[in-house]
Amino acid sequence: MGEVFDIKAAFYGRTGIYMDMATLIGIVSAFGLVGLAVFMGGGLLFFFNLQAFLIVVGGTLGATLIHYPVRDLLPVFRRLMRVFFSSGDTGDASVDKLTAMAHKARRDGVLSLEKMIPGETDPFLAEGLQLAVDGVDPAIIREIMLSGLEASGERHEAGAEIFATMGSYAPALGMVGTLIGLIQMLQNLHDPDAIGPGMAVALLTTFYGALLSNLVFLPLAGKLRALDRQEAREKQMLVDGLVSLARGEHPRVLAWRMRAHRQPSLKTVAGKSDEK
Repeated sequence: MGEVFDIKAAFYGRTGIYMDMATLIGIVSAFGLVGLAVFMGGGLLFFFNLQAFLIVVGGTLGATLIHYPVRDLLPVFRRLMRVFFSSGDTGDASVDKLTAMAHKARRDGVLSLEKMIPGETDPFLAEGLQLAVDGVDPAIIREIMLSGLEASGERHEAGAEIFATMGSYAPALGMVGTLIGLIQMLQNLHDPDAIGPGMAVALLTTFYGALLSNLVFLPLAGKLRALDRQEAREKQMLVDGLVSLARGEHPRVLAWRMRAHRQPSLKTVAGKSDEK
């Protein structure tokens, strides 16, 4: 008997990495509906022009290469995979892991956690755990971890900024293509057969620029920023958990502090309690 197709494994993977359904549905719906509208209006071939495509796509990529050094561009395209594949919300797993560590630390001492550091797959958590094991003051741990979190946020914002920049270049290059098409058309007013191709380039470059900007580049920039905010919240939650661990607080207190980042109502209560 053949292997049964596991649709959950196809979308959520077998290693904790899953396909972002919002991205997939967005791509299919946006390009599908635009393509359907184009098809209903006379056919897709009327909206394909190689010259217009080269002007917009080639011009946008060239302008981006001029704008940013290559060392800034390469990491961005690696991070682009996060838009399509993600490890999901790891908040609950992080709370459970830190709570278990807190129980072990209360039973066997903080130094007993040192042997867990080499097997930790999250470098951010491993670094904070090492600081706690080394007996660093909790306030210093928070300062160090938040500095690393801020630097990471700046790098991630740079990635989203690149796609936002491409989103601004694409319509501009579309206007450049429009001018090129109009010039070609005006130079051949004596030849009626040349007016049509020139007008096609003039209009399609604007169409391509607007399409790429609003359906590709700007949505990618927005999605990367949303993912970066989620990652920052999860790491801030880890910071609070590590600081609580270093203070030797009760595991339930540690879990409460971490879950406060996931439930705004609890976060508000925590802020009021701290004020008292």
